[in-house]
Amino acid sequence: MRDIVFTRSSGWIPNVVREDGELKLMLGAGADANHEPRTFTFPIGAAHLAVIQEDLARHLLLWSAVLPLCEAAGTRGRLDEDAAVALLDPVLLSSPEEVDALFRRIEWDRSRLVAHGADIQLLERGQVCAAMRSATESPNEKRAQKHHADRRRARRGTVLGPLDAQILNYTGQYLHGATVPRRLPDAVDPALLPQVMQVIATAEQACAGMRIGLDPRRGNRATDKHDWDRMAATVDAAVRRAYPELVDDAVRTVSFLMCSEAADRARSTPVDHDEEAADDHADLGGSAKKTALSFTDDKGGEKKWLRDGPRTASAEFWAFVADRSAGDNEVFTIADEAMGEGIQLHFYADSIARITTVRPGGAGSDPEYRVEYRLVDGIGGYRDLVSAFVRGGCAALDQHGPWMSDVAEVERARRRRDAR
Repeated sequence: MRDIVFTRSSGWIPNVVREDGELKLMLGAGADANHEPRTFTFPIGAAHLAVIQEDLARHLLLWSAVLPLCEAAGTRGRLDEDAAVALLDPVLLSSPEEVDALFRRIEWDRSRLVAHGADIQLLERGQVCAAMRSATESPNEKRAQKHHADRRRARRGTVLGPLDAQILNYTGQYLHGATVPRRLPDAVDPALLPQVMQVIATAEQACAGMRIGLDPRRGNRATDKHDWDRMAATVDAAVRRAYPELVDDAVRTVSFLMCSEAADRARSTPVDHDEEAADDHADLGGSAKKTALSFTDDKGGEKKWLRDGPRTASAEFWAFVADRSAGDNEVFTIADEAMGEGIQLHFYADSIARITTVRPGGAGSDPEYRVEYRLVDGIGGYRDLVSAFVRGGCAALDQHGPWMSDVAEVERARRRRDAR
C-alpha cells in the first residue's frame, strides 16, 4: 500500500510517500528497456520530510544529487539505496557551507537546478545554496537546454556574441546543432533582427545561381555531396569575409540553411526536368539520339526505355539507379543493342567504361568489343556522360576524354588523382 504524503505542483519533483508504514522519497528518472520511465524509492526520516516540505531549495538539491545514482542504475539495475540514504543528512540537514563542499565532491545534475531557476553564475562558482535562493517550483526546460548548449560550446572554446546567438536563434539551431535549420525571425531579438537579415542576405547573394542536385546512387532523395560542399564553402567564405567577428557556429548555421533549402528545392523538382532541358536543347543532331535502350545492374535488374515513352532516357535511367543502387549493387549499364554500343558505370570505383562492338559474333565465334575507361568526378560527371551517350552514342563521348584502354593505366590515373 502506497500513500502520497507530500507532493509539489511540478510533476517531476520527487514526492514523499508512505509505503508499508515507512516514509520514502519517490522519483522518476531514466527509462527501462521499453523506454518507459523508471521509478525509484528509498527511505527517509521525519526530519528529512520536514525540510523537504518547508525548503524548496533543499528539496531540489537532493533531487539533483540523487539523479546520477538513478542514471547509474541503467534500464534494469537497482538503485544504490545506501548511497542515496547517505545523501539525506548532508544535503537536507547540513549548513550551506557543508552543502557547497559536498557538491564539489559528488556528481550532481546541473540541468535540474538551472531549469528550476538557479543562479548560473553562482552555480559556476560552486555556491549551490546561494544559487538556489532564486529557485522556482515550476521548471523552465528551455533555460536548462540553453545552458547545456552554452556549456557544450564552452568546452570547445566557443563563446557566442550577441549577433552569433541571434543568428542561431533565427535558424533554430541554438539548442541543437543537428536540427534542420529553418527561418524563424520571430525567435530573434527585434533589435538585432536587421543585422541578422543582412548576414542572411550576404549568404543568399553568394550562392545565387548555385544548385544542389540529387545523387540517385544513394536513393531517391539523397543529394550530391560535392554540390553541397561547394555551396557551403562559397557561403562560408562570403560570410566570413563580410563578418569576420562571427564564430564558426554562426557561420556554419547560415551555410547549413542555404544548403538545406537548395537540397529541398532539388527534391521537389521533377527528376527529368534538367534531363529534358539537356536532351531537347543539345545540338548533336536529332538522328544521333537514341530511340531504344536497355538498362541493367549487377543484380539482374533490367529495364527497357523507348523514345516515345513519357520520360527522357536519362531521367528513366537515373530513376532505375535510385531504385536499385545499394552497397552490393554499384555497377549499372546502358546499352543500345541495335547499334552494338553501351556504357557501364562503376560507382564503387568512380569510373566508367564505354563499350563498342568491333565484330559481332556469329558462326560459332564470340563477338569482339573495344572497351575504354575513364575516371569520373562525382555524380555530376556521371550525369554529363550519361546525357552525352543518350544524345549521341559512344561517338559523342570522344569530347569527354581521355579514354584509356589499358586497365593498368586507369589504375595509375586513379592513384595520381587520389594522391592529389
